[in-house]
Amino acid sequence: MGMRSVKIAHVKQKLQRSISPKIRRTADVPKGHFAVYVGETQKRFVIPVSYLSHPLFQELLHWTEEEFGFEHPMGGLTIPCREDYFTSITSLLSSS
Repeated sequence: MGMRSVKIAHVKQKLQRSISPKIRRTADVPKGHFAVYVGETQKRFVIPVSYLSHPLFQELLHWTEEEFGFEHPMGGLTIPCREDYFTSITSLLSSS
């Protein structure tokens, strides 16, 4: 019985180590926001979910979907436009 509890504890430790980087990654995204990876360098932006309902952002998403799809290895949304273009759009959205 003692040997089995040692094995279970060891498995739990391994599981925590494999999950913890993912938990930390999503923990830095506040509630009501999501991560977007932009441009050639895949710079990460955290933006409000409310942007999804804005026509300007919807147009950007539509263009992205048609051209490239929405795949990203880290589990986020990839938008392959220039970073300066994306920042100007988000600036407009935040001021409206």
